[in-house]
Amino acid sequence: MQYLRAMIDFYGEASNNPLSIEYGGRMIDMSRAHVWAWDARPYPFFPATRSLWSDGDNYARGHWLNGRVSARTLADVVADICRRSGVTRFDVSKLYGLVRGYVVDDVTTARAALQPLMLTFGFDAIERNGMLVFENRDGKPDHVVTDAELALDPSRAAPVTLMRAASAEVSGRVQIGYVDAEADYEAGVSEAVQPDEKTHGVARSEVPLALTRGEGARAVSRWLQEARLATDGAAFALPPSQNKVVAGDVVKLDLRDHKGLYRIDRMEEAGLRLVEASRVDPQVYVPQALYEEGATLQPHVGPTPVEMLFLDLPLLTGDETPHEPYVAPTARPWPGSVALYSSPRDSDYLLQEVLRNRATVGVLKTPLLRGPTGIWDRQQSVEIKLVSGALSSVDPSDVFSGANTLAIGDGTPDNWEIIQFAQAEPTGTRLFGISKLLRGQAGTTAMIQDIWPAGSFVVVMNGKPKQITIPSASRGLERHYRYGPAKQPISANSFRHVVHAFKGNGYRPYPVTHLSQQEAGTTHAFSWIRATRIDGDFWGNNDVPLGEESELYQVTIVQDGLVKRQTTTTQPSWAYENAARQSDLVAGQYQISVAQISARFGAGPARALLVTAVT
Repeated sequence: MQYLRAMIDFYGEASNNPLSIEYGGRMIDMSRAHVWAWDARPYPFFPATRSLWSDGDNYARGHWLNGRVSARTLADVVADICRRSGVTRFDVSKLYGLVRGYVVDDVTTARAALQPLMLTFGFDAIERNGMLVFENRDGKPDHVVTDAELALDPSRAAPVTLMRAASAEVSGRVQIGYVDAEADYEAGVSEAVQPDEKTHGVARSEVPLALTRGEGARAVSRWLQEARLATDGAAFALPPSQNKVVAGDVVKLDLRDHKGLYRIDRMEEAGLRLVEASRVDPQVYVPQALYEEGATLQPHVGPTPVEMLFLDLPLLTGDETPHEPYVAPTARPWPGSVALYSSPRDSDYLLQEVLRNRATVGVLKTPLLRGPTGIWDRQQSVEIKLVSGALSSVDPSDVFSGANTLAIGDGTPDNWEIIQFAQAEPTGTRLFGISKLLRGQAGTTAMIQDIWPAGSFVVVMNGKPKQITIPSASRGLERHYRYGPAKQPISANSFRHVVHAFKGNGYRPYPVTHLSQQEAGTTHAFSWIRATRIDGDFWGNNDVPLGEESELYQVTIVQDGLVKRQTTTTQPSWAYENAARQSDLVAGQYQISVAQISARFGAGPARALLVTAVT
């Protein structure tokens, strides 16, 4: 752009492009001047598709016009802002720079529209004789001020007062956010850090400008160096005769006691010309020779169907919302984001969530057999095939802290066993064998199957499966869900439809433990130990919290498949008197089952025991 500007301006002047004495025309006919080269390969696929065109890296330093002719000069953009704001007297002849894209999406002032440009490109707006002048900063001196040119300000003890800002006001790390012009216009950030700075504080600015990464790096580097230099300032006075020195000029102080370059930030006319200036260095404005990365585009992902598992799980950490289910979306390839819509009926859908993280989901390749609870299950390694992601081994102490948690189930919302594993070993492409298991975690001992067959679903509970918001009053009510790629409409064939009702298993009481029978004469006495779903792993001196509004258990007696007696008790024990037993049962075995009752959920999973009945 600057080359074209220089050539056209130079040969556009008659003194530089004289009339020929041989023919009736200028030495160079600029109406027939052309630039090269327009490549037949379509932008932005060239240069971004490196797999097809190997010279894509050359675009950043080459002569291609594709993707560049739509850019505007900085002078044009600033002039347009001035004209739209009613400013007619302005000068942009000393303004240089290239604007690839700039968004002003609010009704705002000209000053607000200019500030992002001034920060990024490093130029000043100065009023001179009724004219608004825009100039790029270069740090080069416009005037030299010696001791003889200074005036003595009676309010100051010395002709020049040097100042330095407090170190707390100076950030050694700055960032600028922008739109990446060569990466699908995604958000980009460039950062610069002083090598001698040890700080965690960051000064950050966002600009609605399309920049390359090299341009962003240059802008933030210049900003940081300017800010560091500007901590040093000078205040001095000039006599009225020095009226050629104006705000925005750079002066070189060539004094007996001090030398340096300063840009005049503020000038006050009070008989004397009182000046406040900040230190500058021309090297700050020399463009850095940074490597320009070539353009990159994200590969297109078609609207492939998405798989989503709904999991109505117990509390895993105790901090979840008890009645809200988890969703675990996955797909190959991943569409970037998944939209989930819901409705009480199969119409009038509302957007429920936009899920941007793909869950780590897989299936069992080998069966998982029933194993012990409360101790390590050391059965043979179980193989899992993942759609995406990976599994890794952890120290057993990390397992006790919640690491490597899996949900294994049949795909329905309710039937999930929570397990943890300490050891994982890759066995193939996205294949992992896991071993050293903890079974029936988070109160899911009742969900342990004699065998989880191959093909059972596995979801890694690593924070990517998220709870979705549903009203507490909707527990147990069927609700319709449609989900698919967020960039597609809900009517697209890539969307899927399911109907689910969630019980709110976060409220589900844990099964009781250690159910046992003791003979007390002719009475069958039973006792058990309650378990809690809240803070049950906190090992203190006292009993664990109840976790429910009141302590209540449901006791059920079953014989030959028929319920013979059902009662409740508020104690972790119950006596089956001989007279009641004689009335209820016949000779043989009977089953007693005990379940804790929650006011919000009802009876939880029961623990059962077979007992011999004698009449």
